[in-house]
Amino acid sequence: MAIASANTQRRSARLIASFPVRAQGTNGEGRKFRERSHTIVVNVQGGLLYLQEKLEIGTEIVLVNPATEEEQECRVVYVGESSDKGTRIGIEFLSPSPHFWGVDFVSQGPPPHVPGTLH
Repeated sequence: MAIASANTQRRSARLIASFPVRAQGTNGEGRKFRERSHTIVVNVQGGLLYLQEKLEIGTEIVLVNPATEEEQECRVVYVGESSDKGTRIGIEFLSPSPHFWGVDFVSQGPPPHVPGTLH
């Protein structure tokens, strides 16, 4: 797992990490979906993950952290390129949830430390 350096133009530090996550909601066609996936990057405000489901910017979904079963309502803010892993989807939390990922983020200074990672 690699750590991304803090960028002064971002609201918080980013962590490049593959955390398991479950996503559920309703797609643009009105069809309900539920899928297991993993993150690419996380931060205090949300993250970037792969999803097979085709979603549009503005779609609201619920993410579940399977380690804690905590649910977080989110909004799709970015739809990126697709690959065999799925489409890169950027999400933001609708309400603050600084501990959803189980990481203590630091807004200034060095990137957060995650036990078991190399610096």
